[in-house]
Amino acid sequence: MMDWTDRHCRYFMRLLSPNALLYTEMVTAAAIVHGDADRFLRFNEEEHPIALQLGGSDAGWMAEATAKAAAYNYDEININVGCPSDRVQSGQFGACLMASPALVAECVIAMQKETDIPITVKSRIGIDDQDNYAFLRAFIEPVAAAGCRRFVVHARIAILDGLSPKENRTIPPLNYERVYQLKRDYPELEIVINGGLASPEQVDTVLTHVDGAMIGRQAYHQPYLLAELEHHFNAAWERPSREEVVERMLPYVDRQVADGTSLNSVTRHMLGLFAGQPGARAWRRYISEHAHRDGAGSEVLINALNAMPAAA
Repeated sequence: MMDWTDRHCRYFMRLLSPNALLYTEMVTAAAIVHGDADRFLRFNEEEHPIALQLGGSDAGWMAEATAKAAAYNYDEININVGCPSDRVQSGQFGACLMASPALVAECVIAMQKETDIPITVKSRIGIDDQDNYAFLRAFIEPVAAAGCRRFVVHARIAILDGLSPKENRTIPPLNYERVYQLKRDYPELEIVINGGLASPEQVDTVLTHVDGAMIGRQAYHQPYLLAELEHHFNAAWERPSREEVVERMLPYVDRQVADGTSLNSVTRHMLGLFAGQPGARAWRRYISEHAHRDGAGSEVLINALNAMPAAA
């Protein structure tokens, strides 16, 4: 979710779901160790529970980044072993690390020495021609032996040579059964499944086999799904309307704009809020045409609501 799940996005999504575990964008350990750590690590307290997603393969850097992140009180630190982009591969991390489980295990051990925050791993079910359960087990076992107890598994392989990152999110077929088998064989591990989940009913189905479900693209493009899921699993929670969510965002927008943040940096994450509803196009259009203008503030969101048909 690079360039997607920044702190503005996560604040917005927290209004839609008080209990979902939110993940940061993937941040490289090198950026935290050698760059402006606060820029990458700060977040709004309202975002808890929140997981920092780290990319890297140098155990020393991963440990140092973990030590710095621990001071920010994250609820989880996750090692990304699933991203298939060329940029990530050139840095020797992401999905290509599935071929180096001992190195991932070394990172887990080094990171655990720096914090009591849970260290978890996100992976694919395979890479390139290693499209078999034996390869997945060969990755999981040494990493679990190093102390990792939670694995988030995207139920597709990653084709590192031949498919773009976008294609890798859709073209390799989903194989939920391989993830289910992992849970059957390692009941002591917490297995979370990712990939292709788009409704509460689908989430219900996968949760009969594994411990959790991660939703990425669908939650970004149709964020109200998070509210539907929250209410589905917590019926006592009073689900806000989409309009109420917008109203609750207004004070945050005002604070961010006053601090020098462009309105578009916040509202770009809200474009899908009315997806599938009457007036969704008018909502998107108004924000897209006005949020980038000099001096734009929370009134853009109010006017965008007013531009929609009354039925919305």
